[in-house]
Amino acid sequence: MKRYGNLYSQIVDFENILTASKKAQKSKRFRPNVLEFNYNLESNLNKLQQDLVNKIYQPGEYRTFYIKEPKTRMISAAPYRDRIVHHVLCNIIMPLIEPTFIGDSYANRQGFGTHRALRRFVKFARSNRYVLQCDIEKYFPSIDHEILKILLRRKLKCPDTLWLIDTLIDNSNEQFSVVDHFPGDKLLEPLQRRRGLPIGNLTSQFFANVYLNYFDHFIKEQLKIEKYLRYVDDFALFSNDRELLVDARYAIEEHLAGLRLKIHPTKSQLFETKHGANFLGFRILPNQIRVRTENLRRAKRRIKKMQDDYIDGKISLEKVSQSIQSWFAHLEHGDTWQLKQQLFATLTWMRG
Repeated sequence: MKRYGNLYSQIVDFENILTASKKAQKSKRFRPNVLEFNYNLESNLNKLQQDLVNKIYQPGEYRTFYIKEPKTRMISAAPYRDRIVHHVLCNIIMPLIEPTFIGDSYANRQGFGTHRALRRFVKFARSNRYVLQCDIEKYFPSIDHEILKILLRRKLKCPDTLWLIDTLIDNSNEQFSVVDHFPGDKLLEPLQRRRGLPIGNLTSQFFANVYLNYFDHFIKEQLKIEKYLRYVDDFALFSNDRELLVDARYAIEEHLAGLRLKIHPTKSQLFETKHGANFLGFRILPNQIRVRTENLRRAKRRIKKMQDDYIDGKISLEKVSQSIQSWFAHLEHGDTWQLKQQLFATLTWMRG
């Protein structure tokens, strides 16, 4: 297995840092923290470069907030300077590691994404009798730092690059508490191990794919499951052989235990595809694709709030139009023509 060294000079190169700053500010140029940083852009980037070269860089404090869609998630927003560093690192290491990902791993990858994953799921579901659909319980809070570092070291051997990676991982903020015992654990081991990555970081999204990469290969190459896909921590195995999937579930649970992960006990099920399956906000039936009811409810609430904000003069018509077009483009991937007509008919965009 090829391991990559001598990467740090590329990482700390000023052109790479400048490119990273442009990526980090995409769609955020006019936010106060970005404007403040960009006011003395060259000076700030030079200082960041020197901190990285001298290995005295330290991440700042996260700003945390919570969303509920439908379960509560803690989102961690890193300071803008740190978000530049995330891009600085990923610009160099992602092109080296991503080619090892399987073709049916869809999250947070250029040219992949939700709609391509949905099309693949539909194709598999409509050509196989059974699906084993699983969800990893509390995935991001459960990612074990020591295991993640070992997995990254399978591909990277540059000491300075590994210093930066370890610095980012070690400075992850506290996540939701997860205390699970696994075979071979001492009594207090689950409390002593550091775990959890902040949802929202570019590095966290990439590391989350790295963490399950060898698991993906285990499914495809050792369990011999040809029709398998994963989107973050949601994954599905398809087959016409029910017993194959029954056996696969036991093997999956054992393999994930080695990563200190567990599948969700109620959300992970084996069933016939003819009954329909939920995936990425849609319900896939043999002859139809519908928007899931709970997703539709959330969308209606967001549209209603946006409608109220527009009427009150808080947002522009351009912003409204972009959001509506984005949502309707998402609906295009289901059988939703009548639904779109109904939604549009309920909207009133008159300012008092």
